[in-house]
Amino acid sequence: MEKSRILFVSQEIIPYLKDSQMGYIGRHLPQGIQERGREIRTFMPRFGHINERRNQLHEVIRLSGMNLIIDETDHPLIIKVASIQSARMQIYFIDNDDYFQRKYMFRDKNNKFYKDNDERAVFFSRGVIETVKKLGWAPDVVHCHGWMTSLVPLYIKRAYRDNPLFSDSKVIISIYDDDFEEPLNKDAMTKIKLEGITNKDLKHYKKPTYLSIMMGAIDYSDGIIIGTESVNPELLAYAEASGKPILPYQNLDRFVDVYNNFYDKIMGK
Repeated sequence: MEKSRILFVSQEIIPYLKDSQMGYIGRHLPQGIQERGREIRTFMPRFGHINERRNQLHEVIRLSGMNLIIDETDHPLIIKVASIQSARMQIYFIDNDDYFQRKYMFRDKNNKFYKDNDERAVFFSRGVIETVKKLGWAPDVVHCHGWMTSLVPLYIKRAYRDNPLFSDSKVIISIYDDDFEEPLNKDAMTKIKLEGITNKDLKHYKKPTYLSIMMGAIDYSDGIIIGTESVNPELLAYAEASGKPILPYQNLDRFVDVYNNFYDKIMGK
């Protein structure tokens, strides 16, 4: 019997970024799932303040070299990889000089929200999917963590739904306390759109905010996990009203087994 395959798309993973609940889950969940007999792949953005030398990141030439067109501009896709030896686990990093050569994640040194955070989310989400295509690796479950991954459900369920690698994939979105108050770029909808995505599919992105893009992620996910004890109450209400399977917040001392069982539920096993 083939091992089921879980694709983890994470905004934060320790030790590459500072310790956080999302980063802890991003680090320990893939390891735990792998130890329970599933095959995994794990992706995150290569934020500029990640120390490449200390963490031994190196470019994967065979996966790099593609250009992604966003807002009629070509952006080279660079794929890097690092290993967490103690976990026997590789982390793939999505990189690009235009979007990730910065000292900060989402805000500049004056705490100003980057104007192109929408494009960075588009590039990251598309970059993950295109790299998985190059790997020829068909995930049974795609588990997304953090608002920067929120476009992955839309892309898999609409733009890539006819691709045999993703046509049967189930998508899970984890909701965290990673809200931001600023709206994303007002032109985000046109940058997000790909062939197979209609204007109706983009209803949440006309005036993109944290709440609206996460609502979009819920719409195109098959299951929802509450990743932190407190999350945006409007978002939680929207998730509950969706009628989709929801896994409530789990204590970190036992969350891996509960998540593992939830994957089976979403896959219909």
